[in-house]
Amino acid sequence: MHTLDPSVGGVAAAVLALSRGLARRGHKLDVVVLDEPDVVAAVADRGPADNITVHALGSGLTSYRYSRTLWPWLRQHGGDYDRVIVNGIWQYLSFAAWRRYAGSSVPYYVFPHGMLDPWFKETFPLKHLKKWLYWPWAEYRVLRDAAAVIFTAEEERFQARKSFWLYRCREKVSPLGVEAPLISSNAKSEFLSRYPQLQNSRNFLFLGRLHPKKGCDILLEAFARFRSNDSISLILAGPDQVGWESDLRRQVTRLNLTNRVVFTGMLEGSMKQGAFASAEAFVLPSHQENFGISVVEALAVSVPVLISNRVNIWREIEADRAGYVESDDLAGTTRLVQRWIDTAPAEREMNRQNARRCFEQRFEINRAVDSLLQILNETLTAQ
Repeated sequence: MHTLDPSVGGVAAAVLALSRGLARRGHKLDVVVLDEPDVVAAVADRGPADNITVHALGSGLTSYRYSRTLWPWLRQHGGDYDRVIVNGIWQYLSFAAWRRYAGSSVPYYVFPHGMLDPWFKETFPLKHLKKWLYWPWAEYRVLRDAAAVIFTAEEERFQARKSFWLYRCREKVSPLGVEAPLISSNAKSEFLSRYPQLQNSRNFLFLGRLHPKKGCDILLEAFARFRSNDSISLILAGPDQVGWESDLRRQVTRLNLTNRVVFTGMLEGSMKQGAFASAEAFVLPSHQENFGISVVEALAVSVPVLISNRVNIWREIEADRAGYVESDDLAGTTRLVQRWIDTAPAEREMNRQNARRCFEQRFEINRAVDSLLQILNETLTAQ
């Protein structure tokens, strides 16, 4: 994978959770990452454990993350493994893995992690044209020759077929998962002591990168339609990955929401637990979301989720009645907020129970590990 930095997105958390789950089953794993050693050291408490070794080969060059060290490392050590899993495409690491493992005795698998979603084609047509020039001689082959291409939801598999007409791979679906968290008894009080304006409010929580694709600007516009309801507040929690927070703060001022919106930055540990514990509902009106680790984290602590139908696990959420689903525009996001405000207390409690049940039945880490191992063992049986 290209990074373990949690501020870049949920892939790092997902890979580490799966790795820990596999390690608990007695499997030995090496995580090869294009990070500097200090980045890996900073997140060591989240991932490396017994049976897990992290190899930080140094940051790659340019956005392609070309690495002079990856190919020599794979040539020297690549034969030591029974299975290889490639996380992500469109960067050097997937091409290097194809060079090393295509046609070899070691099968490799690819998690695209949403990087084949047609949203990117529609939103960035010039970038898509550049990808088309790269696709036939690189990523098409990477996917074609993989033992399996693993999508994390049926919706992701369906959408991936729309991006390139030259497309062939062995499709499998295996969900990601998270470990059931333990929220400390004082997490909520610690969080509210830092943000006392949220004490007596019905709080909606957005937790994720502050990035235009997440729909934060639309969420603020929707919230402005409820200015007269001074009992609700919005928590925007997450790293400012692309320098968007200043624009969002100006939007908050323009919409006269200064007393109703709280920016917390990236939350970890007890403060993250406290944010979940303080929230009535989690909200993510994203324009493109492959899986949504933060959505699953909310379900794990019995927080109902209000999401757009561009979050690829929306069908599962809707089927389990673990929250509400609407379109990823202003009208849809406004409906999400309105529906939750209008939900009766008894129904809100039922939503909370459904959220936890949805997590346990679909996204608890052991279910994800079971599903992944079944795919890996199918290949073993076929051999």
